[in-house]
Amino acid sequence: MSTSKANDTILDVRQIMPHMRHPLIFDTFDQLEPGKSFLVVNDHDPRPLLYRFGINYPGKFDWDYVAKGPEIWKVRISREAE
Repeated sequence: MSTSKANDTILDVRQIMPHMRHPLIFDTFDQLEPGKSFLVVNDHDPRPLLYRFGINYPGKFDWDYVAKGPEIWKVRISREAE
């Protein structure tokens, strides 16, 4: 399991309304430079988001659980280098 990278942008969505979380995370990914990553902090397993990434960005991202609950979940999402 990876540790947090010091230069990762941290996107804590726990206080964001649920219907706004995925669009915010996708917007953050869309602005990400190749080879860069950000850390999503959530209050539950964001596995449905992983499935959406697989549909929207096949082969263009990496998903790494940094913390797996039960209270806080952290996932590093990286844009694959071109």
